Amino acid sequence: MRLVDGVRQLWSDLSAQRLRTVLTVLGITWGTVAVVVLLAFSVGLERQTIKRFHGLGDRIVVLFGGRTVLAHAGFREGRTIRLRETDAQILARQIPDITMISPEYSTREAPVRRGRNGLNPNITGIHPVYGEMRNIFPLPGGRFINERDQEERRRVVFLGDEVASVLFGDMDPVGEQVRIGDSPFTVIGVLQPKVQNSSYNSRDEDRVFIPASTHAALFGSRFVSNLVYRTADASRTAAVEERVYEVLGRKYRFSPRDEDALQVWDTAEWERMFGFLFLGFKLFFAIVGSFTLSVGGIGVANIMYIVVHERTREIGIKRSVGATRRSILWQFLAESVLIVGVGAALGVLVSAGLVKVVSLFPMNDIVGTPVISLQVAAVTMALLAFVAMLAGWLPARRAAALDPVECLRH
Repeated sequence: MRLVDGVRQLWSDLSAQRLRTVLTVLGITWGTVAVVVLLAFSVGLERQTIKRFHGLGDRIVVLFGGRTVLAHAGFREGRTIRLRETDAQILARQIPDITMISPEYSTREAPVRRGRNGLNPNITGIHPVYGEMRNIFPLPGGRFINERDQEERRRVVFLGDEVASVLFGDMDPVGEQVRIGDSPFTVIGVLQPKVQNSSYNSRDEDRVFIPASTHAALFGSRFVSNLVYRTADASRTAAVEERVYEVLGRKYRFSPRDEDALQVWDTAEWERMFGFLFLGFKLFFAIVGSFTLSVGGIGVANIMYIVVHERTREIGIKRSVGATRRSILWQFLAESVLIVGVGAALGVLVSAGLVKVVSLFPMNDIVGTPVISLQVAAVTMALLAFVAMLAGWLPARRAAALDPVECLRH
């Protein structure tokens, strides 16, 4: 009965202040929408950026030759360091933390043609493990370069999806012939389209891939364009980089402290930087949303102060017949929580609708799809709980502290 009476009294009190209550609920609703939608967009943008970044590869390190700036072992500075295919074997053998490594040849010396269709893409020579490191997946019905292709120097080619579209249109290229320069190659697969927001030679969609052994024989390449490797643990890339400088420094006679002798692109480090950047975005959006939500909280506190003032005599009567300070406190605090709860529920529903509508627009490849994740929900609930307690506690405490005698004289 106490619960029923309390709910009935609560509804009666809020109904007496109908207009103020509605406006206050709308304030909380708008604040909730601001927090949820802003955080949902930040989560969607972060996921889309990471997805596009992984188009380059997952936790890979790209290693290029450089130019020395320190004299070492009798050699003057200014020497050009050019890497060879055997360097991949040396690094894999001497650095156990490197779990995958592939040399990468790159050239545009020959056109790629099929009949009258032709273009001049990046012709890339690699080892089979390169596809796994770089997230290169074939469309159904095709495959990537394998070990037999590499060992037997087969004239097989894996096409980027844009290259395949130019050469074959809507036709299935697998099993067909193309010419690289004057040499015929059999198409074994086509790249499954992927988003990629960074590259170092060209986007994968605009490349053709052939075995490294075939590339070296066809073009007579002595040096590779770069090496690509992956470590067992992304946190070990800095330590592995030091070992790479030591191992190659011994071979090419440059100082391990000469950072310009090699150029290293650690994508795991870049991903960590992106993580910190988006953490800052989320904090900024949460602060902006919380300011909007605080306006609604001020409205809640304002209406509760009015309710306390108008019900001063009622408080005196309740205290005189035995009501405790705690019961008075919880009564007014419950009203505040109810107002905030109703506004929050409406805000979440409106936010979910907005997120659903926005996800239908054709801009998801750019800014991503906004997502109301558990993280967003937890932050929103924490802010709402804080606003509810702060907005309700001070008026409720004032009501509980009123002197019964003074209340009855009011």
